Amino acid sequence: MSEDTVGGSIRRSSAIKRQTPQERKRKRAIQIIIGILLLAAYIALCFYVQSVNPKGAFIMIIGLALGYVLQRSRFCFTASLRDPLLTGTTTLTKAVLLAFMLSSLIYAALQMKLTGFGLETLNIGELPGNVKGVGINTALGGFIFGIGAVIAGGCASGTLMRMGEGFLQQWIAIIFFVFGSVIGSAILIPMQSTFLYSGKAIYLPQLLGGWIPALIVQFGVLAGLYLLADWFGKKKSGEL
Repeated sequence: MSEDTVGGSIRRSSAIKRQTPQERKRKRAIQIIIGILLLAAYIALCFYVQSVNPKGAFIMIIGLALGYVLQRSRFCFTASLRDPLLTGTTTLTKAVLLAFMLSSLIYAALQMKLTGFGLETLNIGELPGNVKGVGINTALGGFIFGIGAVIAGGCASGTLMRMGEGFLQQWIAIIFFVFGSVIGSAILIPMQSTFLYSGKAIYLPQLLGGWIPALIVQFGVLAGLYLLADWFGKKKSGEL
C-alpha cells in the first residue's frame, strides 16, 4: 500500500470517528443524491456528444469506467515502481505487469489483423501503437519524467485520478504537465535531427523472425518480472 493511500485512510478514519451516526447517515444520503444527479448529467452529456461524434458516447463511457477502476484500485504506474522501494509492497507492480501482458495480447491481435501472420510485407510505420526508435532520447526522457512523477506524487493516470478526489497538489501538477508537454511538442522536430535520436525502431516479431517467438520472449520477460516482484513483496512482508 502506497504512502498516499495509508495517509488518506488514516485521515478518513479520524474524520469518521468524529461524526455522529446521524451525521454519517445524512452525509451518505447527500452523497447518493449528488451521485445520481451527476450520473444523470453525465448521461445527458453522452447523448449530446453522440450527436456530434458517432463514437463520442462510447469514448465517454470507457473513460468513466477507467476512472472508476483507477480510483478504486489506486492504480498508478509511478507507485508501481516507487512502492517496492519505499514500503516493500509489490501489489501495484504485479498489477502493472499483468496489464502489460493483457495489452501485449490486444496489440498483437490488432497488428496481426493489419499485417497478417506473415511479416514479409511489414511496414512498421503503418502499425497501430506507434512503434518508435529506442535511443538516448528514450533513457533521458524516462529519467526526467521519473523525477517529475516522484515529485508530483503520481504519473498521468494517478494525477488525473487524484484530481477527481480533490488533491490540490495534483491540480498544480497537471498544469505543469500540460505546460511541459507543449514545450516538448515544440522542440520535438528540431531535436530529432540531433544525436539524441540516433536509435532505430525495434519490432520484436521482425527481430525474432515471427509472432510466436516474439510473444514467448515478451511473456517470458514479463512473467519473470512478475515472479521477482512477488518474491520481493513476500520477502519484505516476512512471508519468506
